[in-house]
Amino acid sequence: MIFKLPISFLLASSLISSACVNVSASNPSVKWELLSPDIYGTGKSVGRFTVNGLDSISRLCFTQLPRGMRTLSAGDSIVELNAGYYYLTSPKFGTNSPQAIIDVEYTWDINADAEQPVSFHALTPGNRIIPVEASLSPILESSLSNPEWSEWTIAPDSLYRLNEILASGRKPGPFDIAPSFKRVKLTKGTFKSGDKISTVIVKHENPEYYRITLKPGKALIEGASQKAINMAKRTLTRRLLEPNGGTIPCAVIEDWPDYPYRALMIDIARNYQTPETMHTLTELMADYRLNTLHFHITDDEGWRLEIPGLPELTEIGSRRGYTTDSHDRLPHIFSDNPTTADGFFTRRQFIDFIRHCDSIGIQVIPEIESPGHARAAIKAMEARYRNTGDDTYRLIEPGDTSVYTSAQLYHDNLMNPALPSTYSFIAKVVDEVEAMYHEAGVKLPGIHIGGDEVPDGAWDGSTSAMKMAKERGVSGRHGLHGEFVRKVGRIMRDRNIPIFGWQDIYTGYDDEYHTEISPLVGGVNCWVSSLDPEKNVAIKGINSGYPVILSNVDYFYMDMLYMPHPEERGLYWGGFVDELQALSGYPDKLCPPQKDPKGRIIGVSGQLFAETILSKEQMEKLLFPKSLGLAERGWNGTPTYTPADFNILIGDKELPRLERLGVTLHVRAPGIMIKDGKAYINSPYPDAEIHYTLDGSTPTESSPLYTGSLTLHDSEKEIRAAIYKNGYRSVTTLLKR
Repeated sequence: MIFKLPISFLLASSLISSACVNVSASNPSVKWELLSPDIYGTGKSVGRFTVNGLDSISRLCFTQLPRGMRTLSAGDSIVELNAGYYYLTSPKFGTNSPQAIIDVEYTWDINADAEQPVSFHALTPGNRIIPVEASLSPILESSLSNPEWSEWTIAPDSLYRLNEILASGRKPGPFDIAPSFKRVKLTKGTFKSGDKISTVIVKHENPEYYRITLKPGKALIEGASQKAINMAKRTLTRRLLEPNGGTIPCAVIEDWPDYPYRALMIDIARNYQTPETMHTLTELMADYRLNTLHFHITDDEGWRLEIPGLPELTEIGSRRGYTTDSHDRLPHIFSDNPTTADGFFTRRQFIDFIRHCDSIGIQVIPEIESPGHARAAIKAMEARYRNTGDDTYRLIEPGDTSVYTSAQLYHDNLMNPALPSTYSFIAKVVDEVEAMYHEAGVKLPGIHIGGDEVPDGAWDGSTSAMKMAKERGVSGRHGLHGEFVRKVGRIMRDRNIPIFGWQDIYTGYDDEYHTEISPLVGGVNCWVSSLDPEKNVAIKGINSGYPVILSNVDYFYMDMLYMPHPEERGLYWGGFVDELQALSGYPDKLCPPQKDPKGRIIGVSGQLFAETILSKEQMEKLLFPKSLGLAERGWNGTPTYTPADFNILIGDKELPRLERLGVTLHVRAPGIMIKDGKAYINSPYPDAEIHYTLDGSTPTESSPLYTGSLTLHDSEKEIRAAIYKNGYRSVTTLLKR
């Protein structure tokens, strides 16, 4: 069942800049815990902040996914400085009181660890920022006691039955990998690491087609392009020989992808990832024959690429700190991990990165969000204007009285489509990005312009926008948005650069618009699913002439929770996505074939938005093994592995391989069933360990190892269990008797 909230909740993150923090030997401290939803009789989630060291603070600041909050104690108050950034005040702050307890009621429930407050810090009476020692209580019990959440929680006995099915898959052979080969024919003998490999280019209609012929002592790789040959060689050495001890049976492997576009979208705007981390990730993408990195490098919460001539974009747009005006940095919306705080790719780092990606068969499509999701760019260009008086690249109109709220609760994140300076800015950024690709010696495959989530009320109070609308004969937000896409499309057309965008760039427009725009488009990401042909935006796209990329939220959003459980990381507004859900995202199901379509489905894309990602490890855990289902569907559009066979493949081969490479992994949860007075616990992986407790404590590797059914005593009212596999732990399955 899909659980959807009214809006997407976004939380960018960073650390307090060292320049803004005064480290004291006696910092204040805070403990946050989630109380029973019925403690005040309202049925709402309540967070309790227990604050110590009150004499040194005037405000307690923190970040949290926007939830709508109000204090429940007399005299206390809470203020939202920016979407997801808050401060608390209390009459006890700045006094010698021993402690302040502040209860905050949330409009929406707090159900998962990623929704807890993070990055606590305090403002002193002298307006200095000081760190706060924070502790967060686990929310497992309070979440599972919430009846609204339990409607979507997988019951322990349902997990048990699912695990029975998933553990029944076929044991994989040496040529079973993800994504799977089209054809494998075994022959006689063995092939070993170090044996001779020769290559030759052959003609084939699919440029990524290859054939590997393995014979004793030698191999021949035939490919339709050098890229196909390189991919085949990588597959042979890294995916077949290495995991199988350097020796595999001789065979003839014939393989090709069903779709030319197989992508991951990685967001480093909201939480930064370094060039080194992205280098490692793209190597893994190449291993799984994903060939496109959709690089989300700008958004409301950050600008992560150096642009020569516009230093403010990174001097301000890549920095976080305490501010009420965003004049020299963006406001505090940050995590507890310094590696995801401030940062950007320098021009040289980006050139080296795209050159590396090209060498392993991955094209990089940078996303420059516009006209929405542009707060970082807007604030940076406003600082440029204030400091220099130069309005060449200004993105907003002075005196614009428009009132709007974006999906992420921003009120100041829209470029103005009527200003010539807006298009001067876009042209400048596009030219500098193109110059980086030219210097790298890599063809620029296109630039993603975003184009999504322009809210109602956009530009209603802009004199220039209203004048533009009248001159163009369009009306309102949608009409002005279309004019923006037209003008940006022409900028890109003049430079022979394809544009990519979200589905918003074509939905709701007429045939005249499509005739102009569709030839300029390299791909459109469609993220909304619908079985109703009248509501299926992918069908609308291909019938209007666009190359469509299936990016469905309920199949391919990597930032969704693996399963409905409070210990899982991620969001759940669009449903729950694991490797098996991604595996079931068949393109013909998501966009049924149409008669005489003008466009086509070019592939699939998995999206990893970084609202809740506070480290490299959390990024990897959300991607692996979830992205392997995506890779299978991008390479093979028709059924290959059953869910059980795919699960066993992942457990037997892919997780161990990824663990050897140092990748942080997600493992599935155990199931629990009580039958005839005994408790049974199972795992979807036959070789995994299950540890359990019966006393209410959290299972660890030191807890009893499950080896068979458990006889329960009357005093043992709950069973907790966790799986340990390849050095990683699952979430806790809890069964209450």
